[in-house]
Amino acid sequence: MVKKLMKGNEAIGEAAIAAGVRNYFAYPITPQSEVAEYLTWRLPEVGGTFVQAESEVAVGNMLFGAASTGKRVFTTSSSPGISLMQESLSYMAGAHLPVVLVNIMRGGPGLGGILPSQADYFQSVKGGGHGDYQLIVLAPSSVQEAVDLMILAFELADKYLAPVMIIGDGMIGQMMESVEFPEKYRDESNPDEKDWALTGAKDRKPRIVKSLFLNPEELEINSLTLDKKYREMKKSETRHELYKVTGDTKILITAYGTMARICQTVIDELEEEGISVGLFRPITLFPYPEKELFAEVIKDNIEYILDVEMSTGQMIEDVERIVKGARPIDFYGRTGGIVPSPNEIKDKIREMLKK
Repeated sequence: MVKKLMKGNEAIGEAAIAAGVRNYFAYPITPQSEVAEYLTWRLPEVGGTFVQAESEVAVGNMLFGAASTGKRVFTTSSSPGISLMQESLSYMAGAHLPVVLVNIMRGGPGLGGILPSQADYFQSVKGGGHGDYQLIVLAPSSVQEAVDLMILAFELADKYLAPVMIIGDGMIGQMMESVEFPEKYRDESNPDEKDWALTGAKDRKPRIVKSLFLNPEELEINSLTLDKKYREMKKSETRHELYKVTGDTKILITAYGTMARICQTVIDELEEEGISVGLFRPITLFPYPEKELFAEVIKDNIEYILDVEMSTGQMIEDVERIVKGARPIDFYGRTGGIVPSPNEIKDKIREMLKK
């Protein structure tokens, strides 16, 4: 493996190249602009192309067109930019196109600010655009995991012919960490190996990539085909991590992304005080590891659930749905770009234990 010290945004760009991407379309928006800056000079070194579009709406349409040719393509953006891509994202899901999007989230709503936030959970996990569709959503908690999940994202997009999104807050994009990349990078995707790609119908029957079905029966078939795909994702693609969950754990924290790393510090420091707290970290936000979470929640030693987010509370709705009242659930969050400190979370846990 090749190890480098890299900023998260730049590592994301390099990971895409490692995954075989040679086509990148984007529009600059902080706090992810370094991805585009990096790929401006790095992609030409490997024979790739970066097109800066005139808007995020244009980016979405470029992704649709390029993905239709069977090439691995991706974009990076931040909250309002992802909002502008929602129409084309729904089109790509409906047309069964593999594409990867990265959202380095900013605070919101509105233009918000560029400081860390997890306020786009609903937008990402609940589809975001119109119609019956979902995205696979991956949430890294470190720069290394961002690299690993970037490579995985393209594999999942190709496997399911579906859009995949990676979400991280501004800390993921801006922090520098030591990361490893594969010794051998994947070659650019070969469209001729894909029986759906638009490669020019000289020696074969024409192919059509579309999401428009004017016949209601055909539209229903497409929607049910998508639903079957999402059900298979739920069976096969859930990922999570447990941290210091033992038979003595009384409080189980649910948190994702870099917020989960802060919670690990909380758990370590409380352990020194003799307070046993564990962490359930979903890595896939869709499909959410529902069975795995419920299995931990119903253990006899678990008394409380504490959901911690950099938002006013979005993932907690899924946690509540999964737990189904089996254990009391409390919430702690900060928003507007304010990151909850370990001391704040420890105080919240001590308060819960007094009940």
